[in-house]
Amino acid sequence: MQTSPITKPGTTKMDYYYLFTICTFIYLVVFMPSAYSNDVEAKASQFFSSGHTNNWAVLVCTSRFWFNYRHVANTLSVYRSVKRLGIPDSHIVLMLADDMACNYRNPKPATVFSHKNMELNVYGDDVEVDYRGYEVTVENFLRVLTGRLPPSTPRSKRLLSDDRSNILIYLTGHGGNGFLKFQDSEEISNTELADAFEQMWQKRRYNELLFIIDTCQGASMYERFYSPNIMALASSQVGEDSLSHQPDLAIGVHLMDKYTFYLLEFLEEVHPASQANMNDLFKVCPPSKCVSTPGHRTDLFQRDPGSVLITDFFGSVRKVEITKETINLMSPTEALIKRSGNAALQVESLTYVDQLPVAQIIHQKPKQKDWHPPDGFILGLWTLILLVFFKTYGIKHLKHIF
Repeated sequence: MQTSPITKPGTTKMDYYYLFTICTFIYLVVFMPSAYSNDVEAKASQFFSSGHTNNWAVLVCTSRFWFNYRHVANTLSVYRSVKRLGIPDSHIVLMLADDMACNYRNPKPATVFSHKNMELNVYGDDVEVDYRGYEVTVENFLRVLTGRLPPSTPRSKRLLSDDRSNILIYLTGHGGNGFLKFQDSEEISNTELADAFEQMWQKRRYNELLFIIDTCQGASMYERFYSPNIMALASSQVGEDSLSHQPDLAIGVHLMDKYTFYLLEFLEEVHPASQANMNDLFKVCPPSKCVSTPGHRTDLFQRDPGSVLITDFFGSVRKVEITKETINLMSPTEALIKRSGNAALQVESLTYVDQLPVAQIIHQKPKQKDWHPPDGFILGLWTLILLVFFKTYGIKHLKHIF
């Protein structure tokens, strides 16, 4: 005896289709906004995870004399990058031990180049040097960090940070195992630097601190750090030299150090909304490029380096004002045109100035230079002519010439 499947009277495939459509619609309306809001909350929590409200940078070149041209170029390259990413001059303390732009040996005055094509002038038109020449001393550097400056010191020479400040400290110069030289006349030890950072922490002068040093045996300078929330990077390990990069025949010196050159190359790809993190920064100069072995230290830092954005230190926090009022986003001229109905009134459109294509400059091939006779060539040619003349005619024929 055959049995037929039990079905409710009046049920069709079309009813099941409608039921499926209704369930899908309920899922999209109820659950999808919740998933989207969770994603937005996760991004917002990442944005506010650092807890800082302002950014500062202390950039120091400790070397004098023309043959240390590259150290000034190192510092100005980092200065240019942090300004491009949003840190204003009022929040940058720039210390240059020598003025290479005005040095009498500079074939192109008022310029400092970081690339052998001599097309990337990192000196620019708006450099604000806060400490220059013999003002760059160990004492002044430590006073800037700890805030122990005379009352007469102007604001431009002060580090006015607080417990919500993320600070970038960059040092370059000549160093050794546990010390960094200032102007070849004095030095700062890794213990003095560690104690200065501890004073900053005790005085609530920073929230998080990124320390970068490009010098020989640079890793020895962060070995003694013991204060919290410090991340440190160095261009070389103990016992290794930090090598120079890109010699320029016209200037007669090397233009940059290898580590800072590749650091600049990396920073040129970073923009204010970039998601690049500190793990990416650790890889900017592998031993195959730097020849030395760059090092980093993160045990004192509370956050995972993978969650720390590059812009947390190299960029600037935007000030946001929350309001419930309605804001008119149209410009006054557009509003006037809309009210008057005068379509004949032309408004000049505003555009941003094209930025210097630094990434292309860094990777392009050097220009072919015009050939010029080497030094002494003309003098040597005249000497040869005179020798041939004397050998052929002798001195007795000189009276017929003169």
